[in-house]
Amino acid sequence: MLEVAYDEAQRGLAEGGIPIGAALFAADGTLLGRGHNRRVQSGDPSIHAETDAFRAAGRRRDYGSTIMVTTLSPCWYCSGLVRQFGIGAVIIGESQTFHGGHDWLAEHGVAVTVLEDERCVQMMTDFIVDHPALWHEDIGVATEVEAQ
Repeated sequence: MLEVAYDEAQRGLAEGGIPIGAALFAADGTLLGRGHNRRVQSGDPSIHAETDAFRAAGRRRDYGSTIMVTTLSPCWYCSGLVRQFGIGAVIIGESQTFHGGHDWLAEHGVAVTVLEDERCVQMMTDFIVDHPALWHEDIGVATEVEAQ
């Protein structure tokens, strides 16, 4: 399942965006929706990878048995989406470059698995080094780099 999210992250990077990908799966492994962070490409700060995958999955009556797979620990916004709709499990590619709300999710009954996949770590590490201002914008941190 991580492969789908990783492919989405690569698509985002190729489009000039932030390389974070996600996918929503049914409990049996059926892909429901996939997406990537498109904040830069669309000029819309609300299009994170998880929200893009969630929207692509379409409307469901119950999300409790679904699995959100994401290349990076979900931010508070995306963690809120998981809680709001009762997504039952989250699989995270890595949390070394960004530690989002996954501990909070686990404390509230979401099954959280952090893989620390080296490809995901390297992709984000390289991106952060190459595009620090864009990265800080994405995580909501104003920096002096942006002013330059």
